[in-house]
Amino acid sequence: MQPTVMNLKILLPFKIFAEEAFVMRIVAETREGSFGLLPHRRDCVAALVPGILIYETKAQGEVYVAVDEGVLVKTGLDVLISVRNAIDGTNLGQLRDAVEQEFLNLNEREQNVRSVMAKMESGFIRRLAEFHHE
Repeated sequence: MQPTVMNLKILLPFKIFAEEAFVMRIVAETREGSFGLLPHRRDCVAALVPGILIYETKAQGEVYVAVDEGVLVKTGLDVLISVRNAIDGTNLGQLRDAVEQEFLNLNEREQNVRSVMAKMESGFIRRLAEFHHE
């Protein structure tokens, strides 16, 4: 008889956020919408968007995790999820608020910082070119 559970590991850039065995199903969000993983689904890779990740174990029932953007990789019965940030909790409403406040605002701040950095870099390159021509 084939095993009917998966091994899940949620990775952050600086630590392992969660490691669960005996996961019966996983639901994740992508740009195309939510999709589910069962143990015998084909191997796949998916780009995740900020949202709520749900996984179910027999011992814990449904577990909700707010995740930032990242990547999900399923190979055999192993599922690796690598995200920039994650928050676990039991109140689904609070987790949805956390996604909106923490992760989506962070993306806006990062875009502003990148814009300022691009302007600084282009100014530096322009001045360097002027210096080189003198």
